[in-house]
Amino acid sequence: MTARENGSEQEPVIRDNRKIDPETGTARTGKPGAAASDGAAPAAADASADTVADTAEAPAEAVTGTGADLLAERTADLQRLHAEYANYRKRVDRDRSVVKDQAVSGVLTELLPVLDDIGRARDHGELTGGFAKVSESLEAILGKLGLVKYGAKGDPFDPNVHEALLHSYSADVSEPTCVEILQPGYRMGDQILRPARVAVAEPDESVAAEPSDSAESGESDEN
Repeated sequence: MTARENGSEQEPVIRDNRKIDPETGTARTGKPGAAASDGAAPAAADASADTVADTAEAPAEAVTGTGADLLAERTADLQRLHAEYANYRKRVDRDRSVVKDQAVSGVLTELLPVLDDIGRARDHGELTGGFAKVSESLEAILGKLGLVKYGAKGDPFDPNVHEALLHSYSADVSEPTCVEILQPGYRMGDQILRPARVAVAEPDESVAAEPSDSAESGESDEN
């Protein structure tokens, strides 16, 4: 007697225990022996594919973000290194200029006694012939190196650039004045290599007061 004759209309259940779905070719994740409904395997396959795609996209985004951060960091490092190098070059150029000026000023200072001898020979009329040409060439070369001679009779006395060796009073001056240049001064730029050694005269207050006293005496006599 069949099931239909017994009054039961339930269809027989067929269980597929195969681990590989013959239609999709993918592995089944359910327990063996479980009944697979229509469309369940394709849905599972699509879900697995979406999961794999999401997993693949996540590391790509992470890698992209890390690369951008790394690029920004390296760019900042490069800019900082460039600024440090520019400052280093400026400092080296400044130090090189200072060292050069110090070396030149040292050489010029050593040559000042030679220039004094040339000046004394010129004052006594002994600077003639080939020696005169050599001295002129030497002075021209030192001038190109920045050496400047200063100090002239009648200059106002300045303690910053003059060294007073003699002092006197005179009615011919209205302020402290260099009335005699005992030794010329030399400078290179703003640097004083040697101050000019001079004789200084100041206004004679007593002489200036005598005319006033005489005038007052004359007025008294007239009265």
